Amino acid sequence: MRKAGISDYKKFALEILDIIKDRPFSFEVFADDFPNMERQALEINKWGKNVYVKIPVTNTNKESCCTLMKSLSKKGVKLNITAMMTLQQTKDVAEATKECPSCFVSIFAGRVADTAIDPVPMMKQALEILKPYKNQELLWASPRELLNIYQADEIGCHIITVTNDVLKKLDLVGKNLDEYSLETVKMFYTDAEKSGYKL
Repeated sequence: MRKAGISDYKKFALEILDIIKDRPFSFEVFADDFPNMERQALEINKWGKNVYVKIPVTNTNKESCCTLMKSLSKKGVKLNITAMMTLQQTKDVAEATKECPSCFVSIFAGRVADTAIDPVPMMKQALEILKPYKNQELLWASPRELLNIYQADEIGCHIITVTNDVLKKLDLVGKNLDEYSLETVKMFYTDAEKSGYKL
């Protein structure tokens, strides 16, 4: 939203919620201390029935937000727990939000992959951890490539967030690779011509 030039967070959120009433939206708290995080969460929760309050798994001091999650869950706040990257976090969050009316458990699989760890086995295990909790859905966050959509679907991940850059690649699905190879050769040739390099 900041990149898009949105200056009034609440006004923008309410405008969206006025237009789209049948899809979930996650709006995040900005505070880093627990009393203010809770205050902001309760304010955001009032914005609409389809609102999920996005809470980080820890604050910036690496203090777990699980106590806050429990408190908000008991108050009927739908949650999206974000910035998660480990199975231990998944276990802790699953337990902390077991009384939540509905909870998205957002594991940043793309960032896990950035560390050269295959996120697919972790996401499969996360699904098993969440299986006993019918109120929780696993969200594959920060995908890096179109393949991630298919990987998430194949393992039965409930939700995947996808950027426009990744969605634009959907036209490539099933593309003939010989044809794609030729297009790439032509692109390289055109780039070389435009550069004006001489040998």
